[in-house]
Amino acid sequence: MKKEDCFELGIISKLFSFKGEVILHIDSDQPDNYYDLEMVFLEINNQLVPYFIEKSAVHKHNQLRVLFDTIEDEDGAKRIVKKKVYLPLTELPKLNDDQFYYHEVKGFSLFDENNLEIGKILDIIENPSNTLLEVAYKGNEALIPLNDQSFIKVDKTEKKLFVKIPEGLLDIYS
Repeated sequence: MKKEDCFELGIISKLFSFKGEVILHIDSDQPDNYYDLEMVFLEINNQLVPYFIEKSAVHKHNQLRVLFDTIEDEDGAKRIVKKKVYLPLTELPKLNDDQFYYHEVKGFSLFDENNLEIGKILDIIENPSNTLLEVAYKGNEALIPLNDQSFIKVDKTEKKLFVKIPEGLLDIYS
């Protein structure tokens, strides 16, 4: 499985028991979509390696206590702590037409509230305080905030994303 065919679900955050159980922290607004997993991919040495789940239980709302079938003890579990966990993109829940996953809008054209094209979306940068769109703008890379207040609409068919851009922000990139 290639990394570009997957999404990052979370991370193995810590050990749980001497029997090899670990805590999988799920980075999702709806972690209950992932409570019944049978298999995940762990990133080990820049490769995605499949790990099959022998048993799991909800630890906290966004955490699963997991025992993998190939991990038999605490030492084995220690080797996978802090490893990123991935699932195939096909495992993402379907969204409404007015919703999107960040990976979907890479390459879309960005438009402002006046329907003026700003540029192509190169990447999405997730920060705890604000998500930013990295956009090709007049030969530069501009960072445009994306949040509930700035989002206007998405047109997946036309590959267009519309946002309100703070006044004067684009001037610093000209």
